[in-house]
Amino acid sequence: MDWHLLGLSFTTIFLAEIGDKSQLAAIALSSQSQSRQAVFWGAALALLLSSSLGVIAGETIATFLPTKLLKAIAAMGFAVLALNLLLPKKAQSEDQP
Repeated sequence: MDWHLLGLSFTTIFLAEIGDKSQLAAIALSSQSQSRQAVFWGAALALLLSSSLGVIAGETIATFLPTKLLKAIAAMGFAVLALNLLLPKKAQSEDQP
């Protein structure tokens, strides 16, 4: 096992998840619940399952598509998102549905 990659992944995800909607939902549930342990284990297992599904899906896609194609698709996706954020949107008039 690559311990450096494990530590880097843990640190990146940990920092990204601070203040996330999942964490806020767990805080709200635990404040109203009698069993805080049940909320903790439910949230931990849900995060573990969703992360596992993401890894499995990523690994499956990576076996079928070449790395250069995946990088090109990701780059185009980010470019489209960036342009969508940067370009001004047309103001909709009230008579248009």
